Amino acid sequence: MSLVAGSYEKFIWGFSLKTLATSETLTLKPLFSYPSHTAPIKSVAVAGPVGASGGADDAIKIYELPSSSEIGSLLDPTGAVSAISFFCSPLAPSIPRNLLAGSDDGAVRVYDADPFVLLKTVPVHRRGVSDLAVHPSGRLALTVGRDSTLAMVNLVRGRRSFSCRLDREATNVRYGLGDGERFFMVAEERVTVHDSEDARLIHEMDAGKRVLCIAPGEGGLLFTGGEDRSVSAWDTASGKFAYRIEAAHSARVKGLVVFKNRSGGETSEESNFIASASSDGIIRIWDVRMLSEEKPNALAEANTKSRLTCLAG
Repeated sequence: MSLVAGSYEKFIWGFSLKTLATSETLTLKPLFSYPSHTAPIKSVAVAGPVGASGGADDAIKIYELPSSSEIGSLLDPTGAVSAISFFCSPLAPSIPRNLLAGSDDGAVRVYDADPFVLLKTVPVHRRGVSDLAVHPSGRLALTVGRDSTLAMVNLVRGRRSFSCRLDREATNVRYGLGDGERFFMVAEERVTVHDSEDARLIHEMDAGKRVLCIAPGEGGLLFTGGEDRSVSAWDTASGKFAYRIEAAHSARVKGLVVFKNRSGGETSEESNFIASASSDGIIRIWDVRMLSEEKPNALAEANTKSRLTCLAG
């Protein structure tokens, strides 16, 4: 399993989660680190053997993880690339089919992933795109922008099909695992659960402090991290708080990755793991089965000594 993190110092970091041969101890083995952008990295994405990063230098970089190498750049955006996401077909979940990128010019760009060529540029927001999420079907995507709107992009027709005004600016949006019946949205400390069919509000949850990153988990859980320096889990079926890793980091949490079961539904030990990255420069791996303990210890950690801004895996 691979993790990719971006930093304010323009560095991209790659790690592999491995078990030491002499024991059951987990370790984050460094794969690569170098200044891949000429400005801070704002977003990262991973799908199978491929990684991508978007920076404030208006560029997207593509990486081949098995060889730990950069294989190209996409220079189509005309603004900082604030959100990127791969789409993989359910029939081949480890092979990326498309890459979507949202940028400060308010547009979403859709790329073919083999080869990486621009298919369509879709104007969506009057101001920058804050985040985007691709539906599991690959037929549509949700975006939130700095113009305080939520929009839906029809990826089949290549155009915006829906837009609505929000009462305040949202910064994160994600579909739930499975068939994407629900999606989650973050506006400052507020986390909301919505029906994907009509965007109807189902639950509203108050995290207390500003939420900076979210990651859907198995069993209807949603993990959040942010200004409180903790990693929290929410039961999205009931809209109630489930549990929390208190003081997971010494600074705000900027990225979360929930490891999922292997292809075909095979249960793996790693499906109980969650990774967190912080602006304190540290990436930590946690076992959710240990969260009932008063002070759970991280299974593994790596210190990049940089201000991390995003995490994908």
